[in-house]
Amino acid sequence: MSGCPVEATLSVVGGKWKVIILWRLVGGTKRFNELQRSISAITRKMLTEQLRELEKDGLIVRTVYSEVPPKVEYSLSDYGRTFLPVMQAMAQWGLVHQEREA
Repeated sequence: MSGCPVEATLSVVGGKWKVIILWRLVGGTKRFNELQRSISAITRKMLTEQLRELEKDGLIVRTVYSEVPPKVEYSLSDYGRTFLPVMQAMAQWGLVHQEREA
C-alpha cells in the first residue's frame, strides 16, 4: 500500500455500501433484517459480504446468541466509532451538496 492516507481509508471503507452500513449502526445495534430493510437496494448476499469485511477489519462487532432460531446482532466496535467524525463530515457535506443540486 502506498503512503497515501486517503487510499488507506478507502481500502477499508471504500465501495458503495460500507459507509452506509456503518451510518445505520451509529443509531445502535441492529439485526441483519433491520439493516437490510433500512438499505432497501442492497441484496442479502452483498450485505453479508460487506458485514463480514467490516467485521474482519474491526469496524463492527457481530454478536451471536445461542437461541433457536439463532439471533445475530451487529454494532459498531470501539474502533468503528472512531470513524464517526468522518461520517458526520460526510453527512454535512452531503446536505450542502443536496441543497446545491436542488
